[in-house]
Amino acid sequence: MNVTAYRRGRTVRTIAASIVAVAALSVTAACSGDGDGGSDNAGKANSSATAPASGADEQGAGKAEAGKAEPGKENQGGKENQGGKENQGGKEGAAGVKDAKSQTQNSGGGSESDPVGDCDINKTAITVQNVKSPINHMLLKATNKAGVDCKLVGYPSLKFGADAQAATPVNEDSKPQAVVMLAPGESAYAGITTSAADGSGVEGGKVDSLEVFIDGNEDPKPVELPGGSVYVDSAAKVTYWQKDAQTALTW
Repeated sequence: MNVTAYRRGRTVRTIAASIVAVAALSVTAACSGDGDGGSDNAGKANSSATAPASGADEQGAGKAEAGKAEPGKENQGGKENQGGKENQGGKEGAAGVKDAKSQTQNSGGGSESDPVGDCDINKTAITVQNVKSPINHMLLKATNKAGVDCKLVGYPSLKFGADAQAATPVNEDSKPQAVVMLAPGESAYAGITTSAADGSGVEGGKVDSLEVFIDGNEDPKPVELPGGSVYVDSAAKVTYWQKDAQTALTW
């Protein structure tokens, strides 16, 4: 081999080795770049992962705030419930309805659901007196001494004398159109015919006691007779309860 050929071959090998070295450096740089790029991508991934997490936190916070708002709504509902209490107050006002009925009763009214009761004989003052006209008549007076209204139904039952076998008959023509209602302190009246004015009565005689029964009560009330006694015969009668004395003495 000549020298020229040897030199050319050595030069070619040197160039080839340089190319291989450059290629190796390029591969190494590329690998290094990929590593950096991976770091960047990882950073980006981390950023991306962080961003959704932040967004989720914001959404969670929003929901939490919404949750806070809902109790507020419930509180508003509570206010509505307080309104319900006001309605209950209205019921009390309705139910104040019973007090109104009681006031009506006290003023002489009454209703089917809360009627006025019968007068209590123990809380009713009863007196009897003679009258000048008509003759042979007496006036019975009953006064409500209770603190509430009461009613006198029908007529008083009278028992003249301890030996009386029956109550004094009633004058049916004197029946009023309505039951007599008495407010506290008010009075009702009944007229009593003690004997026949023309002397036609029989089985007459003086009696020294009088017992009065009123409707709704079993026990009688003894009533003092004016002068201590009165003459009574078979013509004796009593009227229904009346609101005024004049009407009671008309029959």
